[in-house]
Amino acid sequence: MRLAVIAPGGYGKSALLDRLAEVDGAVRHRRGVVPDAGLLLVDDAHLLGDAGLAEVAELAADDRLGVVVAARPWPRPHGLSAVLARLRGQIVLRPFDRDRVAACLRVVTGADPEPSTVDKVHALTGGVPGLVHRLAPHLRAPDPALAAEDLRFDVDRLDRDARRVLVAAEAGIADLPPGVLDRQAAEVVAEVRAGGLTAPDGALLPVAAAAVRAVVPDEERASAFAAVATARLAAGGPLVATARALLDAGASGPEAAELYAAAAPEAEPAQAVRLYAAAAAAGHEVDEAGWAEAEVRAGDPAAALRRADAVIGRGTGAARARAAAVAGAALAHRGQLARSAELYRWGGGAVSAAFAAIGYVGTGKLEEARLALKDAEDAPPTVFAGAVTATARGVLDSVAGPALSTVVHAAEAMEAVGAGALLPDSPAAIAALMALHGGDPAAAEPVLDRAVAARVGGAPLVARHRLLRGWAAMVAGDEAAATAAVGAEPAGRDAVFAAGLAVGVARRGSDLGALRRRWEGACAAVARQPVDLFTLLPLGELAVAAARLGDRDRLAPHVAAAWELLAALGDPPLWTTMPHWHGLHAELLADDPDAARGHADALRAAADAGPVTAALADAAQVWLRVVGGDVDRDAVESAARALHTAGLRWDGARLAGQAAIRTPDRAAMVGLLECARGLQGPAATPPRTRRASPPGSASASCRSRAWCWRA
Repeated sequence: MRLAVIAPGGYGKSALLDRLAEVDGAVRHRRGVVPDAGLLLVDDAHLLGDAGLAEVAELAADDRLGVVVAARPWPRPHGLSAVLARLRGQIVLRPFDRDRVAACLRVVTGADPEPSTVDKVHALTGGVPGLVHRLAPHLRAPDPALAAEDLRFDVDRLDRDARRVLVAAEAGIADLPPGVLDRQAAEVVAEVRAGGLTAPDGALLPVAAAAVRAVVPDEERASAFAAVATARLAAGGPLVATARALLDAGASGPEAAELYAAAAPEAEPAQAVRLYAAAAAAGHEVDEAGWAEAEVRAGDPAAALRRADAVIGRGTGAARARAAAVAGAALAHRGQLARSAELYRWGGGAVSAAFAAIGYVGTGKLEEARLALKDAEDAPPTVFAGAVTATARGVLDSVAGPALSTVVHAAEAMEAVGAGALLPDSPAAIAALMALHGGDPAAAEPVLDRAVAARVGGAPLVARHRLLRGWAAMVAGDEAAATAAVGAEPAGRDAVFAAGLAVGVARRGSDLGALRRRWEGACAAVARQPVDLFTLLPLGELAVAAARLGDRDRLAPHVAAAWELLAALGDPPLWTTMPHWHGLHAELLADDPDAARGHADALRAAADAGPVTAALADAAQVWLRVVGGDVDRDAVESAARALHTAGLRWDGARLAGQAAIRTPDRAAMVGLLECARGLQGPAATPPRTRRASPPGSASASCRSRAWCWRA
């Protein structure tokens, strides 16, 4: 038997030699004692000096003598390598699996351990046999902290470099920068791994991490963290991983604070906020405008506004301009579009001027928008600046004619560069709004999907993109997708869209109870937000619901403000079509046909603006006649199918259903019911050839009538 046993501490080398010592003729190695024959057992060979290793090598040269040598992987002196070269094989000791952990615990405690206890011990120790034995006395509540004292000697006997490696590993820092250690890092890491406190991949085992926290004094940990922070800053390269690890470990000295401040601009928003705060708490000067930007991107516009406002008040130059842009974005997310535009304009810069132009159009200030857009033409020729400027140009052009393609192209360009940008709104969201106002929800869906996939605008625009996607689904008749899009309770302008979406789904489902439950919250959301061009869709939907509930007075000031805004813009067909459509239905529900006729006439006057507007204009006239009892089946079906083709599937089905319950012609009623059912699907049903109704089909069934009232 001529074997080597190489394994880290705690893997059972000595236990194996103890078992072999029971063999007849086995003797343990002692300096100066030469066995006659049999089996020579050498433990901790890595600790033998040159003389001791030379002696073992000389003994191993005698082929009549069996030799088993146990050693750690490190250190590996030259003399040990010479001894191992004379051996013929190696016994491999591995960590315990769960079954062997259970068996070990059974032997140590004399009882069968619970499976959960076995799993926890295995997770805490990595299955290292020595660590399992040390934790076994604490099985009543397996806690690595309870075994920390048992490992004190293992940690205490290490030198400063090895202890720094352990402290860094406990903090999650695996790659130490040059300058932290006096010795070669590879050598120190090999020493630590040989101690049996790490997993095979080098990660510190939980029970060992608890020992490091308990044994290494706070001042020594602080010194190690300071050395890591200083070395990482000196080495350059990415800083975030090290900064995050030190922050999570509680490092707070001046060196760590300097690292936090330097790493914050590179970090994800939520992490950046923590880094800025930790640096400031340690007394280090930080970029307040950058901190405010991180806050708004992390979803806290209120905190961002407070910080940015302070910088605007006391800062200078570039810091004030950046703070103004941050405040402008935060205010836009909160629905304060007019103030947002003012701050962007005041802060200066071509890109900010483009954002200001969008805000000015959204609040009905066309002249200011034109002046801002002129300044935006000086933007640098970057993809980002080009996308923002094109969006502003498209929004301004939309008050005079078609401009959707301009904004869609801007949205496509923004997909490549917009993930880390702070945006008051995204080109994709604005393009989707234009498509929805133009009665083309199918055009809104892909541009939103691409923006979501590209994470345009980051976290602040996630809810906005999702809600607009849900709005397109609702208009198209997919109530399940629309309901799913509402998600968690949003804030700011998103709250208005969420309220409009929830109310719209309830109304389309004829769920009067849900409509009433959501109404108070919807009114509160609207009351908190000034009216602007980009919130007309939910306001229109809520106006219809208000008429359904007989509570129009609460929304009357907001509806009046919307019409004033549109008048200031010159009543552009793109933006007035859907408000007139919503107004038509609100007046019909309020039983005011004269007011409804005014909206229908406005739609007819703008019918030449495009096929969708023409379809809505025709449908409005047909709807008025239906409400008045004049049901022309051919005209109704044609108008309903045109609405369906325009993407307003629910409206098309509802028109056919409403006509069915108002016609005195029973055959027409059945035909219109069939048309309404067909229009619920994704594609309009082709015109049917009229057939004589079979006996018994002349009256609608109760189920059919219920469906009509639901529509």
